[in-house]
Amino acid sequence: MSHFLKSILVASLMTFAMSAQSADLKVGYVQVDKILQDAPQTAESGKKLEKEFSPRSQELDRMAKQIKDLETILDKEGLTLSESERRTKERDAQNIKIEFQRKQRELREDINLRKNEELGALQDRINKAVQSVSEAEGYDLVVYSGVAYASKKIDITDKVLKMLGKK
Repeated sequence: MSHFLKSILVASLMTFAMSAQSADLKVGYVQVDKILQDAPQTAESGKKLEKEFSPRSQELDRMAKQIKDLETILDKEGLTLSESERRTKERDAQNIKIEFQRKQRELREDINLRKNEELGALQDRINKAVQSVSEAEGYDLVVYSGVAYASKKIDITDKVLKMLGKK
């Protein structure tokens, strides 16, 4: 009986292996870094962030100029100013520098937060586009970057970019 069970097990395994080989598995590959670089939404997002943070950036430019002007005055007129005037101007310059550094740090933090928000929204759109292309073309499996090798024939990146361009 043991020999009979072994024979059935071997036959079952062979049947399973043959059916797995005969099943067509359609696999696709997506280069996320290329999509993030080439998607029209990436450029739109960059322009949107630039417009949003432009006033604050210009304010920092004005403050930097103000600091430079005060330092120039101190260098040129430092010897001719009275001690109290010189100390006042030095203190003003130092206060503006501290304020400038604080605003600069806050701007960087706010920009990073907004970039992450925009990136998250873009990733959602990319995922939906990948899903749409995959379903429309009958892919069983689609993998993202981080793959050691992927043939050009399974790369659907351009199709996903085309889908993102339509929206």
